[in-house]
Amino acid sequence: MSIEKYIKTQCGLDKFNHLRELADKSLINKIRLYHFVIIATLRDIFK
Repeated sequence: MSIEKYIKTQCGLDKFNHLRELADKSLINKIRLYHFVIIATLRDIFK
């Protein structure tokens, strides 16, 4: 399953890729990534 199905804007995908790179470095960044995916999915669900 690809993330493009849930996050549809280009700026959202760019932010996701940036946070995914940072998520390997610390737990806080991993939490930020999960939080972003939830919020972006809710925001882009009707686009």
